[in-house]
Amino acid sequence: ALRRLRTACERAKRTLSSSAEASVEIDSLYEGVDFHTRITRARFEELCADLFRHTLEPVEQALRDAKMDKRQ
Repeated sequence: ALRRLRTACERAKRTLSSSAEASVEIDSLYEGVDFHTRITRARFEELCADLFRHTLEPVEQALRDAKMDKRQ
């Protein structure tokens, strides 16, 4: 079940790279219960904001260490 959920979420993430909204639909996810939901790109970005921020910190530090800025 977890693998199917992860796969469906990965598919939705890829859809959100080119669309404003994506759906996640998994038949019989757990004990015969279907799972269906929709997520917007804005909500996905909100949920991932901390991860994005933490990912950028080492990149920005590496740029500073190399005496470069984001525009180079």
